[in-house]
Amino acid sequence: MSSYLKCIDCGREYSIEKVRFRCECGGLLEVIHGFGNEVSRKIFDERRKIWNSFLNSGVWRFKELVHPLIKKEDIVSKQEGNTNIYFHEKLCRYVGIEEFMVKHEGENPTGSFKDRGMTVGVSEAKRLKNKVVACASTGNTSASLAAYAATAAMKCIVFIPKGKVAYGKLSQALAYGGRVLEINGNFDFAMKLVQETSKKLGLYLLNSVNPWRLEGQKTIVFELIQQLNWEPPDWIIVPAGNLGNTSAFGKALKEMKELGLIEKVPHLASIQAEKSSPFYETWKKKSSKLLVVEEPETVATAIRIGNPVNWKKALKAIKYTKGVVEKVTDQEIMDAKAVVDSCGIGCEPASAASIAGAKKLREKGVIEEGDKVVSILTGHLLKDPDSTMNYHRNKLPGIEPRFCNTPVSLPKEVNENKLREVIFS
Repeated sequence: MSSYLKCIDCGREYSIEKVRFRCECGGLLEVIHGFGNEVSRKIFDERRKIWNSFLNSGVWRFKELVHPLIKKEDIVSKQEGNTNIYFHEKLCRYVGIEEFMVKHEGENPTGSFKDRGMTVGVSEAKRLKNKVVACASTGNTSASLAAYAATAAMKCIVFIPKGKVAYGKLSQALAYGGRVLEINGNFDFAMKLVQETSKKLGLYLLNSVNPWRLEGQKTIVFELIQQLNWEPPDWIIVPAGNLGNTSAFGKALKEMKELGLIEKVPHLASIQAEKSSPFYETWKKKSSKLLVVEEPETVATAIRIGNPVNWKKALKAIKYTKGVVEKVTDQEIMDAKAVVDSCGIGCEPASAASIAGAKKLREKGVIEEGDKVVSILTGHLLKDPDSTMNYHRNKLPGIEPRFCNTPVSLPKEVNENKLREVIFS
């Protein structure tokens, strides 16, 4: 088996033995594997029974599809993946789809899907003998990178937009030992700065411009379809910020189809927040250039991105799967989140974009009533507790809490009748 890097624009190829994130032409790179005969459903199913090996990871179970050449001693794993799929009738009624499920990537070690990409990215950094890793982040990337860097005894540098990262995420990056640099600008500015700094100072960059990140994120789809007994759903719906997941999902589905692991390819739906929707506008207007949003805004901080680096890869993924791109309002996001939370599942705001998107696409008739649909929840409820509390206390500007569960204040002394009224009302 062999692996190499290939430019998505000009097709130039590079060895994986040297650090490189972009082609000489400026284009993004993707990892190409020469898959061998050892790839099969049976092998992957057998590994689900293993509990005392790196192969129990929901990423490294699919090692031949992710990084076939890496040695065991270079793998930095926290037993990521193995996240659950949930079905709840209340959620089905809300989105209007009978066979509707969610796969909860917030069940990863640091509470988001980013761990899948980081186990591969940090492992690759270790394989290439790098000692310092870096990223720009809206929160989850920094938390994940800091945790995996600490596991690998590497130094971690994090660039974040000052005042625009939820404390649940920022606290993780600090606690895990990341060196946090607060930037006076938005995520897109931080992303530009970290790329320039990494190039000048020789830092190993672990944003999704790094193609190894996407190799790890592919396994969300591998694991999902394996959990469904290798029967793909009709739709996979994912929140869209920097478009790493949309890109990774398209690559995963293409590889699975070519390897005979699946017979049909599900449609991808990539969902953006209304005021942070450059990919949606680019797709809708069929533009050959990304229609950048200079000042993106949304309550869903994880997808508050106006200049997504992976838009070209994501566009290929949408076209390959005959998928769609949609946008939803902050009101729709927070209402969907409240419903997910009330089902005992819970998620951060960005995750709920996929639920709101499923509902909107069903109402538009894009998704049919009998379709089997899976939305991806990308982060844990406690990633952004402030947004949850402010929704239920009616303190989110411009958002009406239609599904609120407001705390009830009681006096110091309360009689039985009052308690009965409060409890059973």
